[in-house]
Amino acid sequence: MKEYLLVTGVGLLAQGFFSLRMLHQWIKTERAKKIISPSLFWVFSICGAYLLMLYGWLRNDFAIILGQFISYYIYLWNLKANGIWQKCVLPLRLVLLLTPPAAAVSLALGGADIAQTLFKNPDIPLPLLVFGCISQALFTLRFVYQWWYSSRHHVSVLPLGFWGISLTGSVLICLYGVLRLDIVLILGQALGLAAYARNIMIGLKSARSSSKRS
Repeated sequence: MKEYLLVTGVGLLAQGFFSLRMLHQWIKTERAKKIISPSLFWVFSICGAYLLMLYGWLRNDFAIILGQFISYYIYLWNLKANGIWQKCVLPLRLVLLLTPPAAAVSLALGGADIAQTLFKNPDIPLPLLVFGCISQALFTLRFVYQWWYSSRHHVSVLPLGFWGISLTGSVLICLYGVLRLDIVLILGQALGLAAYARNIMIGLKSARSSSKRS
């Protein structure tokens, strides 16, 4: 019971950071009447990703781990684009940079036992694991798209397409959480749905206003 509460606590704390980033971004966007990409969004993102990777490991859930590994370095790129990375002390930067590969090395050194635990978890049927991985991959593609778009425009932004992918991926992950009876995933995604939908509405309205002015 204590172990369950500890693991769940780590997951809820991670989702708390993700919820904070959405709430902060939502408030900034509502005030500006256009989609905003605040620096704190990326600070909260890296904190949440770090903890959620730990949660995925403790839950033996490869779908969660995969989703965070893909987006982790995109968060760091955005921290650099916002001038935050340069202000971090060297030890912190090294920890943030080296933790994912260190975890990958740990998995490799674990050999077949670790692979068996992650990929053949008796609590997660293979079709459900595949569905979870696809859902996480789609959800993570939003940050790949965000990075690609921001790189082309040489500025860290959250474009309209980011929110469309977010909404679709969130619905799928929420369904995965229901099938897994995972309260952390359900709460985390459910809270984000309103923010994703609202950003899409504000983005479309802002785009229409810009078209009329031009």
